[in-house]
Amino acid sequence: MKTVQGFLLIDVDVAALNNAGSDSTTNLENAVTTKKIIKNGKQYPYVSGQAWRYWWRETLKNDLKWEMSPVIREKKIAFTEADPLKYPDDDIFGYMRAGKKIVKDPETGKEKSENVTLTRVSPLKNSALIAVAYNPIVQNWSSMTRQEGDAVPYGKDEYCAIMKGMFSIDLNQIGTFSMQGRTGFLNINKTMKDIYLKNGAVEIEDPIIKDLEGKPHKLVRLENEIRIQRVKDTILALKTLSGGAKLTTNLADVTPKLIVLATLKSGNHPFSHLAKEELGKTVFSTEALRQVLNDYRSQIEGKIFVGKRVGFMDEFHEDLNKLENDSFYYGSVNETIDNYIETIKLEN
Repeated sequence: MKTVQGFLLIDVDVAALNNAGSDSTTNLENAVTTKKIIKNGKQYPYVSGQAWRYWWRETLKNDLKWEMSPVIREKKIAFTEADPLKYPDDDIFGYMRAGKKIVKDPETGKEKSENVTLTRVSPLKNSALIAVAYNPIVQNWSSMTRQEGDAVPYGKDEYCAIMKGMFSIDLNQIGTFSMQGRTGFLNINKTMKDIYLKNGAVEIEDPIIKDLEGKPHKLVRLENEIRIQRVKDTILALKTLSGGAKLTTNLADVTPKLIVLATLKSGNHPFSHLAKEELGKTVFSTEALRQVLNDYRSQIEGKIFVGKRVGFMDEFHEDLNKLENDSFYYGSVNETIDNYIETIKLEN
């Protein structure tokens, strides 16, 4: 197994990035509450993993010009086209396309329902974005006054926060599709397999899964050029990531102000505790980063890449600058992303 492991910090002021609907704790009839979670007895604002993924998809569509898989709505369910050859977001973000078709039983000649559901576990996995240090969420009173008559009051939660998030990309899974008949592994059907093979894909042996006779299952894998570009685009999108609620009056920059990237030979994410709260302030620990290198040295391929925006946590610039050696790369956020993605290699 080989994975990209990423950690990032965003910094927002007077933001309301991901709201949770009506607020029932206020006397205002029109009030919206932000998503928050209790940790150590205090409320911390957060952005759901689903919201972050939505921003990510939109950035890939708008800035990287990805052709996105169309969404199909049937009664109370919705799903994408589930064609990861044509639509890169189906490949990277996964899918579940539920469906059945009516076929004739070859023995009885009677019609029966056959399950044609396709599912794929997303190679891209991400956490929520959550505030690192406690900073009270404030409900501000606003009003609509452009109409005749009384003002219409409403309230909204706002906050300032440095928020942390993690993500992981399974490099072996990118552009690689299984046909096992179980949830998450029946990625494509026989018709799709034939089309993919005619368009440059190849069959490979599953390195792990074997049948009852001990023979490896077969996987269908796209050309490496396509696979590598999809991984690179996914990481490049972080440079121009945008999104969030209340942007008309609470515009916030959600691009990373600090990012850590590394390639690991396992699925473990070692960077979760690089930032912590200390005396009410968010701090970044270079000692924790060094410890990760020492503990996971045999699992890390190449360098650990660290990027930071000037003007953000400048008090840690010298410590980070001292990391620059054969084990670490340190630069600006965008330079770090550009240099890291050039190190990505995939197996045939």
